[in-house]
Amino acid sequence: MVQNAKNGGNASDKRSLEATRAYYDEFSRGYERVRRPNDPSGYHAMLDDLQVDIVDRYGRGREVLECGCGTGLLLERIAQAARVAKGIDLSPGMLEHARARGLDVREGSVTALPFDDASFDVTCSFKVLAHVPDIGRALSEMARVTRPGGVVIAEFYNPLSFRGLAKRFGPAGKISESTRESAVYTRLDAPWIIPRVMPAGVKIEAVRGVRIVTPAAFVHRIPGVRQVIQRLEWTLADTRAAFFGGFYVAVLRKNAA
Repeated sequence: MVQNAKNGGNASDKRSLEATRAYYDEFSRGYERVRRPNDPSGYHAMLDDLQVDIVDRYGRGREVLECGCGTGLLLERIAQAARVAKGIDLSPGMLEHARARGLDVREGSVTALPFDDASFDVTCSFKVLAHVPDIGRALSEMARVTRPGGVVIAEFYNPLSFRGLAKRFGPAGKISESTRESAVYTRLDAPWIIPRVMPAGVKIEAVRGVRIVTPAAFVHRIPGVRQVIQRLEWTLADTRAAFFGGFYVAVLRKNAA
């Protein structure tokens, strides 16, 4: 989970960075209680499966970086197929859990990645860019560390979705007894915004919609309904219906040298 961190940023940037780090350090204490793979509703497992699957499509046998790896739930699975899998995250609390999994992670920001140019074949980010005010800088950094001909897989929070409506008009979710999701910066970017914020030298090769037909997470707890909803999510993920995915995933191909 990464936030804006410009090198040499002003005092306001640094205060924002520290506030976000504190938020995710607090969140890390209970994060896996709802995100664990054996979640009885199957909702979070479905999201994870759809996200890992798109990384596997491009990153199997290759070198992959996950920006905002959190506790390592996705990175651990990515590492099973990738030749090399590394992660960065802003939160020491999140990284403590990722390191306990034996993952190769380090503290860092998606707006100032601690890697050389052209270090990875695939650079991906899930549930992170929505919390970065300077999203253009983040995407530029992800493209910078990606090799020519490689891909950047970037996930956006889509306002044109059931989830977008819930985020806009519903109550903020709780991350602890004292803190709600509204405590951290969150943006919603419609699909047509992506070409405006992505860096030069990349083009959109594919998109995937995640959580297209799920009106609310609780429906995955209803026997029978869960199976139908999840089958539909997989069927529609790579179709034009992706336009309405609550999580809109863009695959950006970097120009070959």
